[in-house]
Amino acid sequence: MENDSSTRSSTDGSADGSTDSPADGSTSTSTGRRRATIWEVAKAAGVSHQTVSRYLRNDAKMRPETVARVQRAVEELDYRPNLTARSMRTRRSGRVAVLLPAVATYGPPQILSGVMEVAHEHGYTVEAFSVEGSPADRFERVLELADSGQVEGVLALAPLPPGSGGRFPERAAIVVSADYDDKFRGVGELADGSPVEDLVVRLAELGHRRFAHVTGALDYASARGRRDVFVATVERLGLGPALVLESDWSAEGARAAVLSLPEEDHPTAVIAASDVGAAGVVLGARERGWTIPGGLSVTGWDNNQLGAYLEPTLTTVNVDHRKLGRAAMARLVATLQPGAETARGAEAASGGPLNTIIWRGSTGPAPS
Repeated sequence: MENDSSTRSSTDGSADGSTDSPADGSTSTSTGRRRATIWEVAKAAGVSHQTVSRYLRNDAKMRPETVARVQRAVEELDYRPNLTARSMRTRRSGRVAVLLPAVATYGPPQILSGVMEVAHEHGYTVEAFSVEGSPADRFERVLELADSGQVEGVLALAPLPPGSGGRFPERAAIVVSADYDDKFRGVGELADGSPVEDLVVRLAELGHRRFAHVTGALDYASARGRRDVFVATVERLGLGPALVLESDWSAEGARAAVLSLPEEDHPTAVIAASDVGAAGVVLGARERGWTIPGGLSVTGWDNNQLGAYLEPTLTTVNVDHRKLGRAAMARLVATLQPGAETARGAEAASGGPLNTIIWRGSTGPAPS
């Protein structure tokens, strides 16, 4: 079953050519007025319709005076080419399709923003969609799109069967950016827990010696990654034992974890696996009479916009989903438009850290 959530956007505002056309090649405007045909443009410019086609293809061999005549006719008649018919002839539609996870989460809209930026920078219209079912079901839909002649490439941000990426059907390229597993949980860079090491090290420099970690649901690779880095860092610094409080991403689960801590020798710093969990940690700590950050330092993850407005403001890890989307689309563009300039753009889009720490008021020196 397909869950269609298409997003269409054009860089030049021209008609997308998706409507049916009469036999003479004309189309209708939104006001019902018939659009000019290529033959009418040719007649107005005093040239053949083949010459108009060459103009529309930006043929560099055309004489400047001919280009000027055709351009005047195009502007006077408000001519817009039928992109569907053109794509059937040239296999260039100016469109790319993006497959998103079917489950709406925080990440995909941010990733799509970056995808669309790079696509538009290179002259492509984006159509985004999601398909439920197995990876094989999704790949069947991707192949249908690729073979339809309506798109030049397909970028899959949802998982497909192994080996799907790099396959080139007759009409379109397929690039797979495997940032989610089959249940749409973050994997790869999205599961990188390395910023937890920096959080622990910095808090240790501020005098903290007793740490706890409130996990997310451990069926997520990202939750396991953050936990594992926490344990390894605490043990490496000789601050063990590493206290891990298993939770489920929820504020209530994190609150309950804090309420379970002993009164004596309780942790002075808690690393929560998410900003929602961190909010539960703060609430539980205050119920116990512990001040933030004087009695307990707290960190989160995700850079939820509300964290900047809490009291105190929340130290967190920002995940640049938009950059992830830019890098993914850059790989598809590099396939569609091979060349040094595009390759450099893809490299630039994928450079730099995906995760960065934002230090705020919820962390401070250990209580004396």
